[in-house]
Amino acid sequence: MQPTLSFWIISILATLWNLVGVLVYLGQAYMTDDVLTSLPEPEQLYYANRPAWVVAAFAIAVFAGFFGSIGLLRRKKRAFYLFVISFIALMVQTFHSFFVQNHIKFEGTKIILPMLTVIIALFLIYFSNAKAKSGVLN
Repeated sequence: MQPTLSFWIISILATLWNLVGVLVYLGQAYMTDDVLTSLPEPEQLYYANRPAWVVAAFAIAVFAGFFGSIGLLRRKKRAFYLFVISFIALMVQTFHSFFVQNHIKFEGTKIILPMLTVIIALFLIYFSNAKAKSGVLN
């Protein structure tokens, strides 16, 4: 089955979204002390005290999501599995952010981006699965 224009638009937007996630991860992974000390104190404590497993979950989430998006563009079924891996890692990271760390309160507008990220991740799982079942993805 040939992909529709909406398939290509969603795949390109997913790739851009996940590329931004990769860039955010790299920005945090290579954050200098000068940048860290310029942040408000709660954020300094958050970044300075993140366990390695949370950083690893963040890396897995963004890179699996990015490669899943590339898989969509290449029309590969493995995109679905990469999005599932990305979602699981995202949930590990989100669990830590909302329920374990106690430096930043996730309320008000600070909850919008994490929740949007979860919604988009779930949509990409649904979308890639539907396209695999319909024969768009090989």
